[in-house]
Amino acid sequence: MINIHEKTLQDLEFQTVLQQVSELCVTPLGNEKALQISPFKTSEELLNALKLTNEYVSSFYNDNRLPNHGFDTISKEIKLLNIENTYLEVHGLKKIVAMSNTVNDIVIFLKKFQEYYPALNTFSSHIEVTKAIIEKVDAIVDRFGDIKDNASSLLFELRQSINKIKGKINASFATALNTYHGLEYLDDIRESVVDNKRVLAVKAMYRRKVKGSIMGGSKTGSIVYIEPETTLQYTRELNNLEYEEQEEVIRILKEVTNFIRPFLPLLKDYQEFLIAIDVISAKAKYAKSMNAILPEFSEDKSMYLRDAYHPLLYLNNLEKNEKTFPQTIELKQDSRIIVISGPNAGGKSITLKTVGLLQVMLQSGMLIPVHERSKVCLFDRILSDIGDNQSIENHLSTYSYRLKQMNYFLKKCNKNTLFLIDEFGTGSDPELGGALAETFLEEFYHREAFGIITTHYSNLKILANELPFMLNANMLFDERSLEPLFKLVIGQAGSSFTFEVAQKNGIPYSLINRAKKKIERSKVRFDATIAKLQKERSKLEKTGQSLKQNEKKKSEEADKLEEINAKVQKKLESYQELYDTNQRLIYLGQKVNDIAEKYFENKQKKALMSELFKLVQIENSKRKKVSAKAKKAIKAKENQVKQEVEKKVEVIRKKKKEAKQKEKEKPAAPKPTLKVGDRVRMLDGRSVGSIDKFEKGKAIVNYGMFTTNVNIELLELVEAVKK
Repeated sequence: MINIHEKTLQDLEFQTVLQQVSELCVTPLGNEKALQISPFKTSEELLNALKLTNEYVSSFYNDNRLPNHGFDTISKEIKLLNIENTYLEVHGLKKIVAMSNTVNDIVIFLKKFQEYYPALNTFSSHIEVTKAIIEKVDAIVDRFGDIKDNASSLLFELRQSINKIKGKINASFATALNTYHGLEYLDDIRESVVDNKRVLAVKAMYRRKVKGSIMGGSKTGSIVYIEPETTLQYTRELNNLEYEEQEEVIRILKEVTNFIRPFLPLLKDYQEFLIAIDVISAKAKYAKSMNAILPEFSEDKSMYLRDAYHPLLYLNNLEKNEKTFPQTIELKQDSRIIVISGPNAGGKSITLKTVGLLQVMLQSGMLIPVHERSKVCLFDRILSDIGDNQSIENHLSTYSYRLKQMNYFLKKCNKNTLFLIDEFGTGSDPELGGALAETFLEEFYHREAFGIITTHYSNLKILANELPFMLNANMLFDERSLEPLFKLVIGQAGSSFTFEVAQKNGIPYSLINRAKKKIERSKVRFDATIAKLQKERSKLEKTGQSLKQNEKKKSEEADKLEEINAKVQKKLESYQELYDTNQRLIYLGQKVNDIAEKYFENKQKKALMSELFKLVQIENSKRKKVSAKAKKAIKAKENQVKQEVEKKVEVIRKKKKEAKQKEKEKPAAPKPTLKVGDRVRMLDGRSVGSIDKFEKGKAIVNYGMFTTNVNIELLELVEAVKK
């Protein structure tokens, strides 16, 4: 049975978290319910609640968003349904129909997508889906919230009679209006409305000449408002009909209410279900706001919170656009208790509260902002002693109060307990208080409880160093500026930097020296050693971070190169395919050309057709049968590659063209005069020969194996003959 003390929830500011969650509810009842969230009593209930919240969070990231769950409270309607012979107004019926539609939509949706939301589907499976209430109310109430004319035959007749009477009233009033206007008894405004009735605006002097009922007069007394006598008779008849209509409407509403009354348990279920969904939705939205997750539960009693954020601090800093420093902390069987030491304002208390608050949130069915590789476990009790607990009402000093707390801890502490104590042992004589604190800590240790404490006491740091399943830890500080780095380091005690901090805050060096002389030399040396070790640890931490960043950078660059290499490889393959295709087509073209040339020579059609048919058969034997769809895809791919190549070739051609143009624009160098014996080559050739002689504007060039006549204009000088 899980039992977490109210005092622990106060110490960890759990109520502030609930306040933030409740603000994300969309209904007032959901808001109230969210403020009452508390740690679950059994692990089965808790694990189910965590699954529900986790599934709702997943709906934010997939295409199957849950339907809207907003509703108007029907608490008043539920009370009325409990009382016999009462009836619900149309507004109440409309609320019940809306709620019924909302619940039906959600339950049907969860059934349809139970693969995605198995826990939510199971949670909603007890809710009955029915359209009976909706159909019954829709049969008598229109979309404007009025009772329909055909809700009953009597109502239909009454409303027809009412419409006829209203017609007669208007007609008789129009007659009276015209008559008295003709006699000039009426004021310029002619008519007005009093108590929703049309009345004649009669001049005061003629009021006795107009038959009817006086309904009032103007402020000046110059006009008297009279309802004509003929209209008056019809109005009385209308009142009677309207009364009968109202009686019939009430009878219809009573009948519908009596139909709905047996569904009362279902309506209660509807409202409870929607309140629960509203709270689950608010928890999910809260989780999303801080990237919270459902970590894995460890099989043994151990917890590993990696990159854990304090929810309140994270959201507060997010608003201010400031950085929040996460903490990584681990508690397991061979390191059950962690003693955090170091100077004030370094983040010791926040680390303590982060662990405590995340554990309480998790055990209340809420997701927590930690890394996905984190592991969690459950504790039957979470005990805390955080902050200044001086009690004015109980006339207790801080130390007396803390002793009472320790007494409570000793009664409840066991292997299923997590205890969190801030500034352990303070409030009394340092030596005596430290000794008592050490004894308490030993007791918690021997009971195999899990816990985190913060302290300045050296004896507690030494104890943590001596006991095998207890660890020291400290909050890192910058070794030069003594500014906190808000990073927890396990395995080493932290110095309080008492004298260093004092010096930084401007306390004269002479006074600090005097203070040092007043305490035991060994104590100063011990603290100085710890401070030195802590500075070294800080340096190593910075170096480690730098190395990690470099490693990450190199890894990213390697990935990038690999990606580029893969792209280049893919393109090469595509170009190779295109090249092979083009080569095959050139080969085919050559074959067809050879056949055409043969036909040109011998004019034998039969041989031509035979050769062509053989060529086609050879080519078709290489083809594989593919579907039209696949063929289309291959064609599309080939076209894409062709377009890419053509684009690139176009660019190369353009560049060559520009280069040629520039070459042309360059002033031509004077062409050398060729002589016999000069070594020359043709402008578009590679072979070099020597000129033997000139004949009729041509040169006879000797290439060794043969000689040839070449136009002088087509030759370029390679090497002039030596004189």
